[in-house]
Amino acid sequence: MQGPPGYGPVMVLNNKTQRQTGREAQLSNINAARAVADVIRTTLGPRSMLKMLLDPMGGIVITNDGNCILREIDVSQPTAKSMIELSRAQDEEVGDGTTSVIILAGEMLILAEPLITEMLHPTVIVQGYTRALQEALDICERMAKVVDVENEVQMKEIVNSCIGTKFSNRWNDKMVEMALQAVLTVARSKTPGSGTKSGQTMEVDIKRYAKVEKIPGGEIADSVVLKGVMFNKDTTHSKMRRRIENPRILLLDCPLEYKKGESQTNVEITNTDDWNTMLRMEEEYVENMCMEIIAFQPDIVITEKGVSDLAQHYLAKANITAFRRLRKTDNNRIARATGATIVSRTDEIQESDIGNGCGLFHMDKIGDEWFCFLDECKDPKACTIVLRGGSKDVLNEIERNLHDAMEVVRNVVYDPKLLPGGGATEMAVAMGIRRAGLKVEGVQQRPFLAVGEAMEVIPRTLAQNCGVSVIRTVTQLRAKHAAAYDEWEKNSKESGVVPPASDFGINGTTGVLVSMEELGIWEPFSVKVQTIKTAIESACMILRI
Repeated sequence: MQGPPGYGPVMVLNNKTQRQTGREAQLSNINAARAVADVIRTTLGPRSMLKMLLDPMGGIVITNDGNCILREIDVSQPTAKSMIELSRAQDEEVGDGTTSVIILAGEMLILAEPLITEMLHPTVIVQGYTRALQEALDICERMAKVVDVENEVQMKEIVNSCIGTKFSNRWNDKMVEMALQAVLTVARSKTPGSGTKSGQTMEVDIKRYAKVEKIPGGEIADSVVLKGVMFNKDTTHSKMRRRIENPRILLLDCPLEYKKGESQTNVEITNTDDWNTMLRMEEEYVENMCMEIIAFQPDIVITEKGVSDLAQHYLAKANITAFRRLRKTDNNRIARATGATIVSRTDEIQESDIGNGCGLFHMDKIGDEWFCFLDECKDPKACTIVLRGGSKDVLNEIERNLHDAMEVVRNVVYDPKLLPGGGATEMAVAMGIRRAGLKVEGVQQRPFLAVGEAMEVIPRTLAQNCGVSVIRTVTQLRAKHAAAYDEWEKNSKESGVVPPASDFGINGTTGVLVSMEELGIWEPFSVKVQTIKTAIESACMILRI
């Protein structure tokens, strides 16, 4: 801080504080972004490499999920931290495209470096970038293809393009089927009154109602999506039934044991009979609760709290199977799958609270543990995904892949529009921006064109990870898109008909140029648009620092 006239600067900050200003700070931020982008560049596409990370607790994580890698990396540079935050936001918002968003944002900043070195003001660069973003979104809108959510073949193609780049792509068909089945089970239409804007829209709550249970052992092919719910609990009494067809299920969240006082109370007893009376009252209290339950003749009683030995005895005598101390989330899932209502007091039970939606209840032993299955539900709006696999690391990676696949299906259910994958959309956007840039005047033209150039990083990285000649492949792809763009311009001027731009992209496995329509690689519109928006907006933010 500058002192009074005639005096030198006055230091307000701590002596050890590092301070960067002006060009130096901007270039240091760009270098940090480049470093983060380089870390996960090799994990893009079907030929991606895995990364092995050691977490602070000493455990290992083996993955090629952009968000997971960056989450485990310990970073101190503030710009790099904000880049890592990007991939987390992308993962929460749309669930896929976490690697692309970082690579794209990094490339945007790398291409801004020469502009900053030539003393172009960051605000001008940001204006150029924002204009290019609008152009890019228009091009995406023009290329989008509407999909029918009920069409299973098309839906499988979409999920395939998501899982194809992951570790679990050897079991592609199995994973695709599971992701589709899980999401379409959980999806339900919301009525106009329940907080939606208009008409019936879909509600897909994967986090709450599609639970993944990982059981080490067996092989990945044994994984299955249940038409109902499974949880890791054994019956409270060994004599209770372990298989019931079409059970009546009662869900409670009150304890089936004598109620202990909230505050500490002391009772003085002078007579022996009074002591017996007190014990009998406790027993009668539990007996009454059990009788209230038995009156409705349920086959299974599940409670979130405890069940005393006496209650177990009464329930077992009435041929009722009981489970205790179930998680609240599991109880909600069972309620949604079986059509039961969770009751808080036994004297308030009604016939309508009993769930009849389950087709089969059975207990199975997997490994050393007993698992309870409520399967074959009539219209389950909740499900459990049972994952089997050789080791914990394999299971964790497959769970991450499945989560991405389910998010992709959810996005398509919400917004049924697709864009071609394999770098085709990015190349079409790059070509569109390059042509539109010729009409931009003044200093904004260079940053506007820089966005088009940055878009090419996705097809370039795909080609790089395949091991083919990058320059030759990208040049050929550029030529294909340029020819398609010329034809589009000619047609739209002549007839006003607007055909979609070229859908040629790179086959991520072989590195050959191919039409994405034939290869069947499609990506959800929402994922692609979110990636482009997030990348450009974050690059603008970092440039203004």
